[in-house]
Amino acid sequence: MARTKRQPGEPIIVKKYANRRLYNTDTSSYVTLDHLADMIKRDEEFVVRDAKTGEDITRSVLAQIIFEKESKDKTMLPLPFLRQLISLYGDGLQGMVPNYLESAMAALTKNQEQVRDAFMSGQGAKAFMPVFEEMTRQNMALMEQTMQLFTPPGGARTDVDDGVTHSKNALAEKEREVEQLKAEIADLQSKVSTLSNK
Repeated sequence: MARTKRQPGEPIIVKKYANRRLYNTDTSSYVTLDHLADMIKRDEEFVVRDAKTGEDITRSVLAQIIFEKESKDKTMLPLPFLRQLISLYGDGLQGMVPNYLESAMAALTKNQEQVRDAFMSGQGAKAFMPVFEEMTRQNMALMEQTMQLFTPPGGARTDVDDGVTHSKNALAEKEREVEQLKAEIADLQSKVSTLSNK
């Protein structure tokens, strides 16, 4: 059976077999998780499908790549972050987390060349401070915008509005969480400032 050529702009299809092997249909070769990580670094779009059912299993394979990297390479995800992320599953904030993380990563990616240049310049934290402060401002603005989505006009209300009951206590708790995040970011900025003065 002749293989159909992938059209430009279409993602590469990677099939995952029951024996856990991954097959790149574009190159007609078996690949590893490391190969997929390299494809991501080269900005190559791909979709992983279960070879038997055709189900899209890209998310679980990407999570597996992260797990492998965290297990054997230099870790990137701090334990407090992992614990906080796990604690948000099933929480009322779970719905806003993907958009927030996606936007925060987009801001980091946008600034990654500046960050890399700052560290490569030999000035270390001192050169990095302006970039870090701008990223912090962007993250705080993003967090405030996200929280506004969950705050009804005119502040917290306990009456029914469009069939949804808003709890003053729940909103106050979310506001406390935002304030705590602001305090943690301010503390982090202070630590970076201390490093830059050394």
